[in-house]
Amino acid sequence: MRKPVLLAVDDDPEVLRAIERDVRREYGARYRVVVAPSGPRALDALRTLQLRNESVALLLVDQRMPQMTGIEFLTEALKLYPDARRALLTAYADTDAAISAINTVKLDYYLVKPWDPPETHLYPVINDLLDQWQAFFRPPFEGIRVIGHRWSPLSYQVKDFLARNQVPYQWLDVEADAEAPKLVELAGGEPASLPLLLFADGTLLTAPTTAQIAEKIGLRTQAALPFYDLIIIGGGPAALASAVYGASEGLKTLMIEREAPGGQAGSSSRIENYLGFPVGLSGADLARRSVAQARRFGVEILTPQEAKGLRLVEPYRVITLADGTEISCHALIIATGVSYVQLDAPGVNDLVGAGVYYGAAASEAPAYRGQDVFVVGGANSAGQAAMHFSMYCRSVTVLVRGTSLKDTMSQYLQDQIAATDNISVRLRASVVGAHGDPVLEAITIHDAETGEDETVPASALFVFIGATPRTEWVAGVLPRDSRGFILSGPDLPRAADGHRPEGWPLDREPFLLETGMPGVFVAGDVRHGSVKRVASAVGEGAMTVQLVHQFRRTTHL
Repeated sequence: MRKPVLLAVDDDPEVLRAIERDVRREYGARYRVVVAPSGPRALDALRTLQLRNESVALLLVDQRMPQMTGIEFLTEALKLYPDARRALLTAYADTDAAISAINTVKLDYYLVKPWDPPETHLYPVINDLLDQWQAFFRPPFEGIRVIGHRWSPLSYQVKDFLARNQVPYQWLDVEADAEAPKLVELAGGEPASLPLLLFADGTLLTAPTTAQIAEKIGLRTQAALPFYDLIIIGGGPAALASAVYGASEGLKTLMIEREAPGGQAGSSSRIENYLGFPVGLSGADLARRSVAQARRFGVEILTPQEAKGLRLVEPYRVITLADGTEISCHALIIATGVSYVQLDAPGVNDLVGAGVYYGAAASEAPAYRGQDVFVVGGANSAGQAAMHFSMYCRSVTVLVRGTSLKDTMSQYLQDQIAATDNISVRLRASVVGAHGDPVLEAITIHDAETGEDETVPASALFVFIGATPRTEWVAGVLPRDSRGFILSGPDLPRAADGHRPEGWPLDREPFLLETGMPGVFVAGDVRHGSVKRVASAVGEGAMTVQLVHQFRRTTHL
């Protein structure tokens, strides 16, 4: 924890040096001593300290200063640090002003100069003031503060990016938190420039892109080398398993993730059927553990970064990134996972981030405490989200197109939902409209059984309606099925003679998870025919590394 600040202000250089010497000698081990030669300079220092979210314990101020008297300074300082203890340094002639200041600026004490010896006249006073301050002191949050409008899509994107990358932050709603407008004003910002990010070093970003945030918080977005033994595209469970096994077996490994490590599984509130965790674990916890393990073995992780192209330049596979740079490798694993299908209904797109969310949006759940929310979808991700939101919300309604959850959701989740009083399930129901401006207020639900539409109040809508693969960047390069999932091994289309996959250049058959390009493998949800479970993705990720070794042996790499 950073030391609280003791601020001393005096326009006489000799007196200021004496204050700094005496105060630092006695309190320097527990407090940070800051000095200023005038009231305006001291106010500038306080503004900087507030932007850094530092605590100020004591203001020790001279009364007779030409630009601003001590009382005038304390009047302004109170607006910035109302809880700081306040002591005035006075001459005998200033006693009346000091007594008056007890009422006007809630002065705690006044000291008549000189105070020698400090052990008798200065330290006992400061000790008493600091004891009073410490009795009510609560350490401030040390990390990134995000200030914005609750219903701003950009604010939601920033919070979601930080949360998924497991970067601690404090959210301040500019309309609900009294401190937020003051900080915006101190930073010189305007409401149109929100969200505003304040960092512990006093720097700030206004309405930033994820790339700007990533650079500021130290995420790597550029590869350190031009070539790697193994490159993995994606950051979900399959990709992380590949990274851990590849690097642990001596391969120089790079993992590229477009958003945050953990993938779709990383946003799951609770995974209870993953082997080895009898009480379950959250997707964020799984991602954190996996990333730490990968980094321990030397995996280099780029995020946020995105692959945009792939080509074969024997003996290398060359990947083009979104910023135009290129990197190459002997072997490539594609584990990009899937994205949630967009809900095609009037009004939905206009309210994304303002009441409509794709995925669990775990960072938003506490904001809907005591309210009524809806979850669209019938798979495990929807069930896990419903259970998570039920801890905060008054009611959670799960809307399912089908006639049952049996074929799409694990039994343990069905049982939990059935046993949770504030969760209800509506079958053969779909959302056909979203209403509200500027935030979601209601949704229209179509009942397929009765054919009727019903508009009901809704505070939030969380959408989990199927998955679409992120494979546009390999279109025309790798064989895919009609939905865009990547084909591999025995699923690859065969040539006319039936002996080799179409366009396959080698004498051998493709390995089990090898795509239509030798040395390029696929794992996890993006693979055609995959089992959409975390354990399956992890298993495929580990398996691809063994296939990479086989490939390297057969090609003498």
